[in-house]
Amino acid sequence: MTDLSTRGGGAATGTGDRSRPRAALPALCATQIVSWGIVYYAFPILNPQITAATGWPAGVTTAAFSLGLVISAFAGIRVGRILDRRGPRMVMTAGSVLGVVSLLTVAVAPNLLVFFAGWALAGLAMAATFYQPAFAALTRWWAPDHVRALTIVTLAGGLASTVFAPLTAALADHLSWRHTYLVLAGILAAVTIPAHALALRAPWPDAPTSPAHKAADAADVSHSRPFLLLAAAFTLSSFAMYAVVVALVPLLLERGYTTTQAAWALGIGGAGQTLGRTLYAALARRTTATARTTVLIALGALTTAAFAAVPGPYGLLIAVSIVAGMVRGNLTLLQATAITDRWGTTHYGRLSGLLAAPAHTAAALAPFAGAALAVPLGGYIPLFLLLAAVSVAAALIALWTSTDAVRRRPGRGPAVADHT
Repeated sequence: MTDLSTRGGGAATGTGDRSRPRAALPALCATQIVSWGIVYYAFPILNPQITAATGWPAGVTTAAFSLGLVISAFAGIRVGRILDRRGPRMVMTAGSVLGVVSLLTVAVAPNLLVFFAGWALAGLAMAATFYQPAFAALTRWWAPDHVRALTIVTLAGGLASTVFAPLTAALADHLSWRHTYLVLAGILAAVTIPAHALALRAPWPDAPTSPAHKAADAADVSHSRPFLLLAAAFTLSSFAMYAVVVALVPLLLERGYTTTQAAWALGIGGAGQTLGRTLYAALARRTTATARTTVLIALGALTTAAFAAVPGPYGLLIAVSIVAGMVRGNLTLLQATAITDRWGTTHYGRLSGLLAAPAHTAAALAPFAGAALAVPLGGYIPLFLLLAAVSVAAALIALWTSTDAVRRRPGRGPAVADHT
């Protein structure tokens, strides 16, 4: 279906090509790779060395990292409001500076209290530099062609682990974990601070308006039934999705596969994720927002159940992992476009922050909850079946997230919701 806001191109939206900062998209691609790679993906690589060198329990150091993720989820609400008013330059530049400070704090932490403080600062940095502010910038500057821009930046972001997991491991082979973080902090400062400060300087345009998306009050939207149900669906889906990612390796080890085989099965899902994101634009053109939300979450349930039901052969598990990655890749873009598809871009930053907060919190807690549930459930196969049921519940909730019913008014054509 065609979004009415695309009719007339840039003139209809007020954000035509001429208002787009040409350097913004490549800059955001680079900064998403570096920010995610250093602030997020370096920790799982370095944590074994951290615990071995300090004697701090792995559960406690991981809790510090999860604290940062939870803080990021809730800080994103405030960050979103600032983005709507001021644009991304100040927010993302300050976030980059804060990210460097947080890693320096973690690197020199003499005790767990300072270590936790460093990750708390990192949570604020994540809220100001990760996908949410980048999505807000691209949605406003690139409308009505924002889906293409979002796809490009998420494809780049998907390379973060590919680039920085091996780089971090290589540094850790020659340096202590503290010195590795110091080097990574230097890379973060050198790339992201000037990129955000210089490439995001374009004027922040007014939010586009169109007949399809009348500007609604953000408070009214955030308290509406479709918004609350959508938040619930994304929260349950995110919990299941991230629990599956973390629990896949233990599941395969439980079935007798080697650690290397389990790691490859997990890693190949990243390739599927990248492939899935290339298909989202075509899916968006052919489905309504409610339909694709329901279908993608339901496919997540199906792939999770498949992991539980398929013990082998190994090649079949690899195929399931690729398909599961494709679904995850589409779900990232689904959440990025959920607000625009239903309520337009006027309050995108604020509403996306509110929508993402519970989902990101669930994602942060999912690894702990999954590991804890596996014990009373009797293993990882029952856990995956439970997670599949959670995704089914999320898909059923998603059925009710349409913002309007199709109906005819006297003397008018049909009012159609979910213009996508």
